[in-house]
Amino acid sequence: MSRLSDVLLTAFAPAIWGSTYIVTSQMLPEGYPLTAAMLRALPAGLLLMALTRKLPSPSWLGRLLVLGGLNFTIFWGTLFVAAYRLPGGVAATLGGVQPLFVLLLARMVLHTPLTARHLLAAVAGIGGVALLVLGPAAKLDMVGVLAALVGAVSMACGVVLTRKWQPPVSALTFTAWQLTAGGLLLLPMAAFYELPLPALDAGNMAGFVWLGLVGSALTYFLWFRGIERLGPEVVTNFGFLSPLTAVLLGWLVVGEKLAPLQMLGAVIVLGCVWLGSMRARRPVAPKQASEADEQRAA
Repeated sequence: MSRLSDVLLTAFAPAIWGSTYIVTSQMLPEGYPLTAAMLRALPAGLLLMALTRKLPSPSWLGRLLVLGGLNFTIFWGTLFVAAYRLPGGVAATLGGVQPLFVLLLARMVLHTPLTARHLLAAVAGIGGVALLVLGPAAKLDMVGVLAALVGAVSMACGVVLTRKWQPPVSALTFTAWQLTAGGLLLLPMAAFYELPLPALDAGNMAGFVWLGLVGSALTYFLWFRGIERLGPEVVTNFGFLSPLTAVLLGWLVVGEKLAPLQMLGAVIVLGCVWLGSMRARRPVAPKQASEADEQRAA
């Protein structure tokens, strides 16, 4: 499969994640964030494990609990806290610092080169998201700000460690293990802190199916596959597509208006995603360079 196909398939994941807000607000019962997160992760993980029919070895259980906790339990938990305590634009902008954390962690843990191109894409992407979603009446809540930053760091650590701890299994199997681990960690939290779900109607069921099958099983398979094939420093900027999709769905489905600054933000986001996904030029080997010089001299 070509690199372009890998890029497009990986970018599809955060684009779909942008539908989470509208699905949660329009189709799920209110007041059950931990239960919704658990039902998004655990059934999807168990389904993928049934399809792959491969269990992790005991030596991998500790790493899987760490990865499941970082990518799902902590990230989704803090995401809901930030969403409840901050305006959506503030939460999205603070979450947009994740690519910077990924670049720094990848440099320290994976020894990935820290290029000016990736740094520029990450910083400009934060500005694009701010223009896209940050309103003039935005207010800060320190608990919400802290939760958003903890979530960004948690996801960044999960992205880098997913690459570092890549087991000798398929991306689908690795996704199944991580979703199951994250769902199992969320299960006691949801049972302790939240009441049982009320009777679900058809709309509720459709929302849970969408978030579980498409928003988790499919998209996280594509996401972890992209981390494996493209590297964290490339994949991380695709996360800017999530708030872009959320804004576009609000415009198309709910009838929200798009201001000129939001349109500018959308253009900046797309430009940063493109810039971050560009293949770096390989330096010419000394022998090749000397041969090329000789040819030009001749």
